[in-house]
Amino acid sequence: MAPKPESPIEPFKQAVRNTLRAMGAEPELEVSYGTEAPQLRGLKARLPLPARELSKTEIAQTRGAADAFALRLALHDEGTHAQFAPPGSSARAIFEAAEQARVEAIGANAMKGVARNLDAALVQRLKQKGYAKARDRNEAPLAEAVGLMMRERLTGRATPDAGKAVIEAWRSHIEAKAGSDLEKLHDVIRDQAAFARMTRRILTDLGMGDELGDDPDGSDDDQQSEQSEQQSEDSQDQSGETAEAQGASAEETEMSETDGEEGDQQAVEVETEERAARSEADDMVDGKQPFRPQGQPGARSESGYKVFTTQYDEVIGAEELCDTEELGRLRAYLDQQLQAMQGVVARLANRLQRRLMAKQNRTWEFDLEEGMLDAARLSRVVIDPMHPLSFKIEKDMNFRDTVVTLLLDNSGSMRGRPIMVAAMCADILARTLERCNVKVEILGFTTKAWKGGQSRDRWLQENKPPAPGRLNDLRHIIYKSADAPWRRARRNLGLMMREGLLKENIDGEALMWAHNRLIARPEQRRILMVISDGAPVDDSTLSVNSGNYLEKHLREVIETIETRSPIEVIAIGIGHDVTRYYKRAVTIVDAEQLGGAMTDKLAELFDEDTGKAPERTSRGQPIQARHRRVPVRAG
Repeated sequence: MAPKPESPIEPFKQAVRNTLRAMGAEPELEVSYGTEAPQLRGLKARLPLPARELSKTEIAQTRGAADAFALRLALHDEGTHAQFAPPGSSARAIFEAAEQARVEAIGANAMKGVARNLDAALVQRLKQKGYAKARDRNEAPLAEAVGLMMRERLTGRATPDAGKAVIEAWRSHIEAKAGSDLEKLHDVIRDQAAFARMTRRILTDLGMGDELGDDPDGSDDDQQSEQSEQQSEDSQDQSGETAEAQGASAEETEMSETDGEEGDQQAVEVETEERAARSEADDMVDGKQPFRPQGQPGARSESGYKVFTTQYDEVIGAEELCDTEELGRLRAYLDQQLQAMQGVVARLANRLQRRLMAKQNRTWEFDLEEGMLDAARLSRVVIDPMHPLSFKIEKDMNFRDTVVTLLLDNSGSMRGRPIMVAAMCADILARTLERCNVKVEILGFTTKAWKGGQSRDRWLQENKPPAPGRLNDLRHIIYKSADAPWRRARRNLGLMMREGLLKENIDGEALMWAHNRLIARPEQRRILMVISDGAPVDDSTLSVNSGNYLEKHLREVIETIETRSPIEVIAIGIGHDVTRYYKRAVTIVDAEQLGGAMTDKLAELFDEDTGKAPERTSRGQPIQARHRRVPVRAG
């Protein structure tokens, strides 16, 4: 048997693998390539998989990721890092970014080729995270900004365009607080311990001293003493200024303090006006303006719903929350559970598929004078040679292109059998609808932490301002995007089986997020199916707001979507009556009924001739008929 021909990119991959091992002085390092984010864990490194064409950009990006890992292995001591690393999550993120900036700066300053590769990898990472479109500090992580500013100071290289929005959002704040200490970093760049001490000083400058934990060697004492003296002097100066400012009202003082902090303490409204800023001329259909709800769902409204900060929220792909090996094990476990239910779920899927395919079947027009010869009617010509030949034409039936979003509650109360059944049903439904040319998106929502996370920590640091609004860190998970084929996303669904993923649920903002993703889709018909087992619950938020704060917001978002949006919403409650929230809903008692409920509700929708019931205003009056197709450019 002839040997299998070598892939054209295999020599490049082998060269990068050998270079990484040599630069990192780790001959036993395991190097793999994949479509997931680059990652270094112990002696295992995963690099981005280049395309077969090997463009110059992809070559530089792959080399850049490898060079960053090699410099980390060669110049970083994990013991020293652990000694100085702060326990606080916000401070820890900045500390990690600073150390990576240090090792990469040493390599970039020594080797020009490495510097170019690192630039390419940095640009790719910034673009993947969407930082080029950051509009304010809420969309620009402070840790990212500090890392980029350190990179500027240590290498003298300008920040790429993809990161300028992030760094400019924070530059004035960082330079005002820690500019002098940033200038000293270059002097200690090759001493990891001294660099770590200086980074801790910078964290203190930025007001994160309470997150540093115990001082590892007493080096922070002088800095903390200087900080206390400076705060005392500032307090005295402020007292003198206050005494001189006779006639300044309390409101003016409060406003000036807010401006001085550049709005850090202001509660951030949930929704942006991104779509409102788009050119309406680009969205015209037949000379008419397409339907848009008046105001984004969930934006600040009569309910007074607000968010303390969105800085720590995240929208993340399932593959980024779990390494490949663990994700594979979780998927294998889900497959084992699927085998036990394969018969029941398969029957439901086949029933739904038959009903959908019946809508898409082609029809024939017979007894025509031209077209395709109708062989079934040739017998008439044999009997009567004078009888004319009969022709037929195949005709497509009108079936609107459709996209379905499954929004799954990933709260702690779904732990066990409910989340397992939800994952299995989502898996089967995605495969079934894909065979019927219906695109499916699978999303999940939970929080990053129990009882508030970093949002609550920041609220406590700011002396507990009253009425903070939502006070937890959101985690919105993309298990499968609408355009991704099922075979590529199937492994992601195993993440729902991971212990520790399921926490609290803030349904209103999750529903709004899923809705806004759907509204940007080009399909004619868009369906949102919500699967939940209870009302929204977040202890941190409800402890400082009214008891119905989250539920009231959920009702408002639902009412806005159902009356003002072209999105069709269906809800399935597991042991929870969702009919009191949604107009089109069903409640099931046992999670085992979920598959049947999902297929039945979807089948009902596809059986409807007119699709959605007439939209109505908040006063109950029908809205003027608008276009079913809403061409919104994906942001």
